[in-house]
Amino acid sequence: QVRLVESGGGWVQAGGSLRLSCAASIRTFTNYAMGWFRQAPGKERRFVAAISGSGSNTYYTDSVKGRFTISRDNAKNTVYLQMNSLKPEDTAVYSCAADRTYNSGAYSTIEDEYGVWGQGTQVTVSS
Repeated sequence: QVRLVESGGGWVQAGGSLRLSCAASIRTFTNYAMGWFRQAPGKERRFVAAISGSGSNTYYTDSVKGRFTISRDNAKNTVYLQMNSLKPEDTAVYSCAADRTYNSGAYSTIEDEYGVWGQGTQVTVSS
């Protein structure tokens, strides 16, 4: 059974940094593109970043470009989201998700294409 567990959330002042981790219990981790999504209070869940199974391709939503970095360690079955220069509007529950693909260079920004989700971790940025 595929399972994702996030960690690393917390409280930080604006301008600070946090690093989220997502550990996956997946037999062949490289067969999965991974994504991070976030849901702010009272809002819909939105795409943040994605990385292909090989790690060679990444994509970010415009609001986090230059501040967030997605990466993965396929030997550890873990994907990371390094978040720098955090802003109050980054406050949300962050969830990682896995998308089974047949192309190690592919990734998706579409929520419905991700079949496995973690429980989420809260990130709070104070002004």
